Amino acid sequence: MKNAKGNIITAIIWVALILISYYFLLVPINIQSVGFWAYFCSMLLLGAGLFLLPQVAVNEKKITLKKKPQAWSYLLRASMLIIAVVGIMEIYSTPLFHAHRYATLIEKQEGNFAEDVAEIAFNQVPTVDRDTAQRLGDRKMGEIVELVSQFSVASDYTQINYQGKPVRVSPLEYAGFFKWLNNKQAGLPNYIMVDMINGKVTLEKPKHAIMYSESERFGRNVERYLRFNYMNDIFGNFSFEVDEEGTPYWIVAVLEKKIGLFGGTDVKEVIMLNASTGEHQKIGIEEVPTWVDTVFESELVVEQVNYNGKYQGGFWNSVVGQRGVLASTDGYNYLAINDDVYLYTGITSVVRDESNIGFILVNLRTKDMTFYSIPSAEEYSAMESAQGAVQEKGYVSTFPLLLNINGKPTYFMSLKDNAGLIKMYALVDAEDYQKVIIGITVEETFAMFTNKGTATTEKVSELKEQFDVTAKITNIQNLVIEGNTYYYILLEGQEDVFTANISQSERLPFLKIGDTISVKYVEEKETVNSIVKLL
Repeated sequence: MKNAKGNIITAIIWVALILISYYFLLVPINIQSVGFWAYFCSMLLLGAGLFLLPQVAVNEKKITLKKKPQAWSYLLRASMLIIAVVGIMEIYSTPLFHAHRYATLIEKQEGNFAEDVAEIAFNQVPTVDRDTAQRLGDRKMGEIVELVSQFSVASDYTQINYQGKPVRVSPLEYAGFFKWLNNKQAGLPNYIMVDMINGKVTLEKPKHAIMYSESERFGRNVERYLRFNYMNDIFGNFSFEVDEEGTPYWIVAVLEKKIGLFGGTDVKEVIMLNASTGEHQKIGIEEVPTWVDTVFESELVVEQVNYNGKYQGGFWNSVVGQRGVLASTDGYNYLAINDDVYLYTGITSVVRDESNIGFILVNLRTKDMTFYSIPSAEEYSAMESAQGAVQEKGYVSTFPLLLNINGKPTYFMSLKDNAGLIKMYALVDAEDYQKVIIGITVEETFAMFTNKGTATTEKVSELKEQFDVTAKITNIQNLVIEGNTYYYILLEGQEDVFTANISQSERLPFLKIGDTISVKYVEEKETVNSIVKLL
């Protein structure tokens, strides 16, 4: 009787520990999840230890075991059996046995670059990458005293198309446990939106505060909230997006394993959670609304692309002969085409030389992949070429953005200084990376690349608002880039730097500190203005 009572108490403790641990670990109850089996075996071993503990006798000289409980024996054997079966299924689910199925997780079609990727004007080129967006967002947050003491900006910065423009969005998050205690009833009041073209940062206020986020601590934590509503689903990344009305959502891919028990990860459904109201629904991929931009996370897409290139000729060919084996380059970027976001990456031979045999675009909402057979420079070669053009500056290139300029694939890059600030821009011919154009502004860079000279006053005025200023010169420097002379001017009472190409006026070489000048200019980017005309 005493032994039975002890077993009941042990079982209650065991169940309590299982429930508590599950509340924090949030593993999916799904046989295709390795995490589930790891959790399950851990709980069995925990139970075995709890049932064994009362039978352990400790005296001054040694530790002895009174007897081995049956429950301990059963639980230990069950966990060992599960570990063995999971190990066997892990091996069976590898490309060694299913190379062709891995190769067909994603299918590609051939495309025509000039027709599929539209040319865009220089004033529509996204120049703000994720690191720059994060820097701008943090700076904006620091300007708002009433918020910065309670909140910080989350690191999401998801790229989406919002009302026809490429932007990055990221919610606020509580700046610590006690800040969460003070503000949890009201929720998160805002999210950050960064325009990827002009770098403008806005603090957006949704109609209702964000109540479900990754910085919530308990029931409103977005992962915990969805886990207890979808206990059997394997979740992918949690992507923060907003619809065309600015309503915040969490977009979560529901994953499945298509090969064996644990191999061939793919997306089968999507969960959409309104971050303000908590309303949620699970829908098929074909039902996802067009404003949603990321269903297939980038890492999963790149993994499937590499499977497609590696196993077309079977597993052993990928190891020994490697005939026709292809791989994606070590990096990717995004293109906004129509109302979708596409992942771009180059495709090269498995030996990873410095050239690509082509590149792919993958729709991150539908996973449609198009291959463009255009021999081109490998992206890092283009980056080195751009950096080499201004090597005395020590600028670092961002990963290239692929553009269509005059029907030809062209790499566009921003060049940053050690502080991470964009100082210059580069265009590199993807088919001939020796052709490099460096410019102070985007329009100048485009104009020189297309052999049209610098942008004229009339051309710029059609695209941007012009301003006038009259002030005394406090500093003036010049720099020769690709045979073109540029002047950097600081004016009294003005915080921004003013830049001018020598073609703007023959008076530029004769200007000196102390001279008063009147100029017409356009706002090019944060802290930099481009002089259109010297009056």
